[in-house]
Amino acid sequence: MKIVGLTGGIGSGKSTVVRIFGDLGVHWVDADDVAREVVEPGTDALAAIAEHFGADILLPDGALDRAALRQRVFANPTERAWLEALLHPVIRHELIRQLSAEGAEDGYTLPYALLVSPLLLETDQKELVDRVLVVDVPEQIQIERTMARDDNSREQVERIMAAQMARDERRSRADASIDNNRPLQDVERQVCELHNRFLFEFR
Repeated sequence: MKIVGLTGGIGSGKSTVVRIFGDLGVHWVDADDVAREVVEPGTDALAAIAEHFGADILLPDGALDRAALRQRVFANPTERAWLEALLHPVIRHELIRQLSAEGAEDGYTLPYALLVSPLLLETDQKELVDRVLVVDVPEQIQIERTMARDDNSREQVERIMAAQMARDERRSRADASIDNNRPLQDVERQVCELHNRFLFEFR
């Protein structure tokens, strides 16, 4: 089983692209989903976060207040480093499990799967993949989409982008890329072409 790492900056439209791959029958695991799963109520990671940041980092139902945590860590590099040191190994372990044949609830019918991760190239998650696929849009589009989607300020979005790999470097490390600043029909065409390429390369 080969793994294609699908990455891109915040607001680049990774979710749209991976849904198209999913419609083609490709199994995929989203690192953001896994990151939420490993801090659900009752997990060791959530207990450690609450102990470190204080109980006010939790919502009334005991779940993590992700918006409050995001503001805390992106305003303080030391706190961000602490959180990453806690969560990255836990997330990596769960990603490996879900990418395995045993972890794929829908089973494997194709020779490759997707690991979707915004921090693929910034972390050791890149060691899990055989190819890097970058979803790319201009930085101004990233800002506009993220502000509209998450109701974040421009300043906060720019801080998040600054914590991610620069667009030019990300593109230079890609084995393939998708221009997601195009009409949906054209994005679907790009995905189909890459899907056929991966089926040929991994057969």
